[in-house]
Amino acid sequence: MRLEAESLARLDGIVHGFFGRRGGVSRGPFASLNVSLRNADHDADALENRRRVTAALGCEGRPLLIARQVHGVRCAIVDAAFEPHAPPEADALATRTAGLVLGVTSADCAPILFADPVAGVIAAAHAGWRGARDGIIEATIEATLALGAEPARLVAAIGPCIALPSYEVGAVFEADFARVDAASAGFFAVMPDGKRHFDLEGYCAFRLARAGVAAVERLGLDTLADPERFFSFRRATKAGERHFGLQVSAVTLAR
Repeated sequence: MRLEAESLARLDGIVHGFFGRRGGVSRGPFASLNVSLRNADHDADALENRRRVTAALGCEGRPLLIARQVHGVRCAIVDAAFEPHAPPEADALATRTAGLVLGVTSADCAPILFADPVAGVIAAAHAGWRGARDGIIEATIEATLALGAEPARLVAAIGPCIALPSYEVGAVFEADFARVDAASAGFFAVMPDGKRHFDLEGYCAFRLARAGVAAVERLGLDTLADPERFFSFRRATKAGERHFGLQVSAVTLAR
């Protein structure tokens, strides 16, 4: 299953996709398009799923580059492929090298794809609450600028992630978050049942705009609420399941 952001799809030379959980070969809790090599899925299945993703992007035979994500704030600039079992530790990748397929995995966190078609620069970032709060979005933008991009030309699209109605948090979480970024207060809401919820997608969009990104698109798709289409860490945790898959969002320069 491949979804596209209209803003990115309009750009010449940019090919991308937000892939859900359908269309792969994995089984059990990883069914079926799990691409992670760090969970309990069979490596052969995850690698075949990666091959299917790159083929869907018109990049048959090219590796899907995914960093070892740690909920940090490092964006690695890459100009060549790396081995799938020896990735750099980072939560975002950026390049101006045509043919490289950059990907980020997620299962409730927000995947964000970037492109400046004039500079020929792309990036993919993984933004959970911690990474978004601590600066992974800004670090990714800085990496694209180092490659020649300009904020006024950057297009960013936020893919499927846990949405406000599904993202229940505690008062301590909200207070701790606000101490780091006072502007986050507008992205917490008290629901009719009195419970606090956090708008991760909205907060990421705010950070992108605050950093000067001219065009920001939100797909508005809730990973927790849609088990047929998306993996969800929180859904698996609530169900007492030990294992879950990771979907991927990917972008490449076709020229």
